[in-house]
Amino acid sequence: MSTVVANPQPVWLKPRPLARTPSSLLLLPLLPSKPPLKSLPSEVWAQIIENAFAFYDPGGSFEGTSASALRLGLLLISKDIHAAALPLLYAHIHIPSLQVLAKLTARLHTADEQWDSIRRIPYSAPGRWIQTLDMSSLCLKSSDDAFLMDVLINTILRVVPFMTTLMVDPRCTLSSRALSSLADRDGASNLRILKGIQLRTSLQHEEDPFVGLLRTCTRLEELEISGTGVDMTELLVSQDNAPPSAHFQPLHLPFLSRLSILSMPSSPALYALLHSPLPALRRLKLTPYDDNHIPSSLMSPFISAHGEHLTSLYLHTVKQWPTALFPTPITLLDTCPSLQHLSLELPLPSLTLTAAQQHHLKILSVARPTSDFLVVLERLLPKLPDLRIVRSRDVKWLRGGMSERAQHAGVQGEMQYWKRKLGRRGIQLLDSEWKPGTE
Repeated sequence: MSTVVANPQPVWLKPRPLARTPSSLLLLPLLPSKPPLKSLPSEVWAQIIENAFAFYDPGGSFEGTSASALRLGLLLISKDIHAAALPLLYAHIHIPSLQVLAKLTARLHTADEQWDSIRRIPYSAPGRWIQTLDMSSLCLKSSDDAFLMDVLINTILRVVPFMTTLMVDPRCTLSSRALSSLADRDGASNLRILKGIQLRTSLQHEEDPFVGLLRTCTRLEELEISGTGVDMTELLVSQDNAPPSAHFQPLHLPFLSRLSILSMPSSPALYALLHSPLPALRRLKLTPYDDNHIPSSLMSPFISAHGEHLTSLYLHTVKQWPTALFPTPITLLDTCPSLQHLSLELPLPSLTLTAAQQHHLKILSVARPTSDFLVVLERLLPKLPDLRIVRSRDVKWLRGGMSERAQHAGVQGEMQYWKRKLGRRGIQLLDSEWKPGTE
């Protein structure tokens, strides 16, 4: 981006312009002329515009339409700023409706058809500029909408080779064709974050299109998948968790550090992840399923296989009717010796820890405090020297001004009792908003 500076013209003084031979004197400036302004590199302008786009984010200070108008307004300032801002405008795409997705698809498809092989870059613009495609707020009202979305996604995925983040609403199930298109596209290994993929819960262990997608996404860092819950007709059948066959090829995911698996006791993807090395996995979020109630569940073997290096374990059951809560393994602290944050789901387990071992857990979250679990916690406290925070995940402190009787009734009274007990050991009790409450 250049800056044009005009050279100053010399000034001539004519003291006697009507004389027969008038003289001219050159006016010399007393101060040196200002040096021309240095032009900023295009990278600096790109960073400035990127910060402006972040300020105009719809989730920030501005809402929907006004944020989009301000972003588009930056493109109209000058040609140079337009050239620097246009790739940034397409870098992070948020799809609020199916109509917007259709318009984006038509724009990318038209640009790709007009692209020719004479250009130095093999991928068309603006498709190659897209890095994040966020469809997490896309709402489908009928099966026709789901079919149209699937067709549009198949068209888009072929022209976004540098996409690093894909977020989908879990209620919008991607077809096998869409998953295959995502795996077979150019630049499939560039994908870093994949969220919102819903898979069918199944006892089958044969490779499906999603496992094929995981094989191509070797640089994946964050994965979020969900299942369809418990299928009583299949999952109550006892099944031996035998080692994989000789022709099974483990997945290669050396950078996967965050993994979320909800409402999925068993599936081909879970089986492949179970029997594959995940050396970078540090944060795990899953729905607990007890082996006694769901014999075919792979959750307990999964925690045992990958729990050694975990620093955060979040147990969560998706709230849907009817909600079924299953027991949590009582040996979590032994299975995950490196845990720093543990979040437990109801029913709270009677955790155990090896007699001669200490655990360096720092934060413990429970769904809601109970008197029975407090007994378990007090028994473990001598072996948890680093524990400093206990959080009630689903309960908030009452606001100030409430009567003392209300503050000591029900679950609020239990939290007050926990606060007094834990406070004597230097442990802070926080509510769902991470607030300590009033004295």
